Amino acid sequence: MTEHVEVLIVGAGLSGVGAAHHLRTAFPRKTYAILEARDAIGGTWDLFRYPGVRSDSDMQTLGYRFRPWTSEKAIADGPSILKYVRDTAAEAGIDRHIRFGHKVIRAEWSTEDAQWTVEATHDGEPVRFTAKFLYLCSGYYDYAGGHTPEFPGIENFGGTVVHPQHWPEDLDYTGKKVVVIGSGATAVTLVPAMTDRAGHVTMLQRSPTYILSLPSEDALANRLRSLLGPKLAYPIARWKNVAVSTLIYQLSRRRPGFVKALIRKAAMKQLPPGYAVDTHFKPRYQPWDQRLCLVPDGDLFRSIKRGDASIVTDRIASFTKDGIRLESGDELAADVVVTATGLRLLAFGGIDLVVDGDPVKLPETMAYKGMMLSGVPNFAFTIGYTNASWTLKADLVGEYVVRLLRHLDRHGYDQCVPVNDDPAVTERPLLDFDAGYVLRSIDEFPKAGSRAPWTLGMSYAHDVVKLRHGKIDDGALRFSRRKTGAGRLSA
Repeated sequence: MTEHVEVLIVGAGLSGVGAAHHLRTAFPRKTYAILEARDAIGGTWDLFRYPGVRSDSDMQTLGYRFRPWTSEKAIADGPSILKYVRDTAAEAGIDRHIRFGHKVIRAEWSTEDAQWTVEATHDGEPVRFTAKFLYLCSGYYDYAGGHTPEFPGIENFGGTVVHPQHWPEDLDYTGKKVVVIGSGATAVTLVPAMTDRAGHVTMLQRSPTYILSLPSEDALANRLRSLLGPKLAYPIARWKNVAVSTLIYQLSRRRPGFVKALIRKAAMKQLPPGYAVDTHFKPRYQPWDQRLCLVPDGDLFRSIKRGDASIVTDRIASFTKDGIRLESGDELAADVVVTATGLRLLAFGGIDLVVDGDPVKLPETMAYKGMMLSGVPNFAFTIGYTNASWTLKADLVGEYVVRLLRHLDRHGYDQCVPVNDDPAVTERPLLDFDAGYVLRSIDEFPKAGSRAPWTLGMSYAHDVVKLRHGKIDDGALRFSRRKTGAGRLSA
């Protein structure tokens, strides 16, 4: 049997639950469903179970605009974030609309029918849905596995090798020598979190990352909440944090030398006297060429100062039976090696998109406002900011989709499709970001354009104006009605 809904959402993580909330609030009578490949709500926050997993953004901005974050912790642990997402779904009745264990394989648009036919698998059997509008909230991570380079001699290692994306529940590292390979957000989270049980933890990095300490509690947000209550305090704290993060980002782009000096000075204050700061904490790139790593209350620096953790900056020559031999000739003894070497990206969950029988080749499409695709009707997706909290953008996309659906209803349109017919628009990478996980896969993604509305904005304040209040019928987005029985659309 084929189930029909007006809006079909793919993904029941942070973005999907938020999208459903915006939809049901604006249109209580519209039918919708959420297809979730896994058996639980939460997406990324249900997938990652490694020690210390936490947000890398403050929860005043990673939280939903419509539901205040009320915990005192601004940098929250993974289980708390997962509970927040699940509570949001339960309180709004969104969980009753989720079809768990439904892996979407293919989605085909029919202009004649003005609807999508979506094919999925459930318990090994094919299932089918039709919908007027398809809304992908599946993120861009490949849930099947993370990125692990080919390390020479790894088969000779006598210890345990794990990737953070698939953390074994029964892994016991008590009293053991642990080496964490990597220097990104996952590595700087794991290292201090594992020192409570490990004998010693070493972070092995090829090159340093910019690391900035941030209080785990937002004193102003907590004070405002006690004075004004959660509902009034939340937007103030949210905009304060947006302003601070925007200032840091803009300073990083315009005065990188000044920001580098500030970060270096802050690191020196938290590390032991005489520590080789420039060896282990001086990246080769400029601030915000890659995402800044935040450490709550300086936990990484405190672990190093106590002697529970250390950093080695070198390259791997090969694995040995008892550890890792480095290109410098030194050897790191290890019982457990954690390959925090990055993620793999997967555009739109690997779903095959088809429009009127023609497969959509993603690299040949252009992203409209960073949330729709040229030539693909009645379709939206969520990709969050790389320089700020993901949910800031996810909320704005949800609000825009609501505005778009209202426009369709108000004018009796059946179809909307972005069309790029401006020869002056040139192609740009969708994500202008130098992180390894982006560079490895960006060619498989849609392109961005050199001018609006084909750019993927990275300014929340600018996007608030553009997406929350900007004109829907802007000339690039084309609207049409389906002629009954004619199989054609009229403008």
